[in-house]
Amino acid sequence: MKLKTILQSVVISAISTVPSFAEMLDVEKDELKLGFIKLTDMAPLAIAYEKGFFEDEGLFVTIEPQANWKVLLDGVIDGTLDGAHMLAGQPLAATIGFGTKAHIVTPFSMDLNGNGITVSNAIWDEMKQYIPNDADGKPIHPISASALKPIVDRYKDEGKPFNMGMVFPVSTHNYELRYWLAAGGIHPGFYTEDNISGQVDADVLLSVTPPPQMPATLEAGTILGYCVGEPWNQAAVFKGIGVPVITDYEIWKDNPEKVFGLTHEFTQKYPNTTLALTKALIRAAQWLDEDNNANRAEAVEILSRPEYVGADAEVIANSMTGTFEYEKGDKRDVPDFNVFFRYNATYPFYSDATWYLTQMRRWGQITEPKDASWYEQVSKDVYKPEIYLEAAQMLVDEGYVNAADIPFGTDGYKAPTAAFIDGVEYDGKKPLEYLEALKIGLKDGAS
Repeated sequence: MKLKTILQSVVISAISTVPSFAEMLDVEKDELKLGFIKLTDMAPLAIAYEKGFFEDEGLFVTIEPQANWKVLLDGVIDGTLDGAHMLAGQPLAATIGFGTKAHIVTPFSMDLNGNGITVSNAIWDEMKQYIPNDADGKPIHPISASALKPIVDRYKDEGKPFNMGMVFPVSTHNYELRYWLAAGGIHPGFYTEDNISGQVDADVLLSVTPPPQMPATLEAGTILGYCVGEPWNQAAVFKGIGVPVITDYEIWKDNPEKVFGLTHEFTQKYPNTTLALTKALIRAAQWLDEDNNANRAEAVEILSRPEYVGADAEVIANSMTGTFEYEKGDKRDVPDFNVFFRYNATYPFYSDATWYLTQMRRWGQITEPKDASWYEQVSKDVYKPEIYLEAAQMLVDEGYVNAADIPFGTDGYKAPTAAFIDGVEYDGKKPLEYLEALKIGLKDGAS
């Protein structure tokens, strides 16, 4: 009887450490395989796994790196993967049929910011003469692509291609690189129905290179610059082969980057599993940002492991812990370079989806004019804040998340912002007016 009393005491003590009102969802599928690409912004998946947040929700998850974004998307579509870390443009492009056709949705935005544009040392040496310096002799940031334009013009005059890399045709990186180039007067080229290279009428020829291969491709001279997520900009600095000239935070402050993607069919067939996944990811994102990034050093160590990003911890830490190194030795404070939870980073805003759709239209990936209601409908077909809010409310009820940190009551659209490098205002409810305001690119009625 004495042993029984001791065991009862231990059980009661264990139960008391869990919020009394927490109730595990009855998940329809508890064994899951999730995919990712080796980038630091896959961190919510790694942390949800390592910190036991998936297990707290009754999920037994395997996380597997994928060779490239197409392989990853195909895996989610054919069911080899149950869900994945995705480019924000991938669920939208798949749903409207640009590339592979499939209805992909997202209930969770994985992060804000996190990318950079890097050029080779030789191109940087030429650019510097067109960039003003501060009192300490350091380049004044943000650096406009207008400093690159004379070099691009010289290449054209000499009949040489100016090649740059990005990670996928519907990647944030493609649109950010295009935005930066166009804001500096450089045409990044169009997509057409007959030519999906994206290089029609281009001053700079953009092509796909997988993220981990970016530094080696730059070093080989195949490309003269690239836009990629971390740690592959900082890797160029450490290798001494290139210089990051601008971050996406400077191109569009607090821009959405990756999302967690699932098929629409999965969310319908396994609604509780979808909620459980979303809950675990929200907790992971909160852990990454809490206490003013106090957990980032531990996160860096986790991400540096070969099963995750597999880059040197020192390289990952260069951007993950509130700094970013541009030219070697020019390390600057960029506290919001990687944001995972604050600023409502995890909420899937319709206005974020609409921005990506405007860029697809701007550069010809969407070949025909669309009215404003089309942008709204597609955004709502793909981005699923209703799932997010249900999961978040459960976490609030369970005592894991503060209600003040969740945008309850929003209509899904952020306030208009002009926090872009060219100062053009974006209002997610007025996509056609936004397209009209951009100097380079297709307007609504054009083709």
